[in-house]
Amino acid sequence: MSAFRVGRITVIGVGLIGGSLALALKDAGFVGEVVGCGRGKPNLETALKLGIIDRYERDPQKAVDGADIVFLATPVRSLAAMVAEIAPALKAGAILTDGGSVKEEVLREIKPLVPAGVYFVGGHPIAGTEKSGAEAAFASLYKGKRCILTPDAQTDVDALEIVTAMWQAAGSEVVCMSAEKHDRVLAAISHLPHMVAYSLVNAVGSYDHYEENILEYSAGGFRDFTRIASSDPSMWRDIALANQSALIEMMEQFETFFAELKEDVRKGDTERLFEFFARSKQMRDAIL
Repeated sequence: MSAFRVGRITVIGVGLIGGSLALALKDAGFVGEVVGCGRGKPNLETALKLGIIDRYERDPQKAVDGADIVFLATPVRSLAAMVAEIAPALKAGAILTDGGSVKEEVLREIKPLVPAGVYFVGGHPIAGTEKSGAEAAFASLYKGKRCILTPDAQTDVDALEIVTAMWQAAGSEVVCMSAEKHDRVLAAISHLPHMVAYSLVNAVGSYDHYEENILEYSAGGFRDFTRIASSDPSMWRDIALANQSALIEMMEQFETFFAELKEDVRKGDTERLFEFFARSKQMRDAIL
């Protein structure tokens, strides 16, 4: 019997998320072989050279052949099409899971495509950077971070246990919740901040009071705050569309508080401005 918990894992999308998981599981001795799959051969060659994967296949069906676990790390709006493509090649008993930042739409589209005898467990590791590609991957990305799994009444208990063990081996604290709760929580703590960062960069970059680009004067505060606006535009386009309802709700919540702050500044209301900033500081300090 193999000393590894899982014999073979196929990672479709060997970038920051998929590549880091592969490295973490290799370091933990959780998997015997990692097969990579993706659109770009240069990126796969890089992943092979860096030891992230043991081999790769450009054809998704060949990549998942014989895999015990298939981890989908592609943009959320491409996941269903990928599952439809690989479904005929998945072996009986295989576990299919993902790292998508949106869960309700993903589960709704994927579940009908999963063949009988194959098990799907929705997941989302709460970790990342603004970088992408195999070169961005590192084994400690998930250490001390949370991974949310979104099982429902139809989720196979044994498959859930294995996916939980996989993320724990990568160093994550695993939390289970409904897909609906996940999407609302992530709209607040992740999706909204990205929308604000992208908007802020556009607002400042488009300021035309002076001939020069004032972004050239940006220092630590602006650069730290807007770091996430360097994230992959395709990925965030898909997230915005896939989690549209929850995201709009949070954007409207943000607009309410920003309008309050704008009015306090307009009026020069010293007391209300201090109260606004103090309340925010208290809540921010509480999560450190």
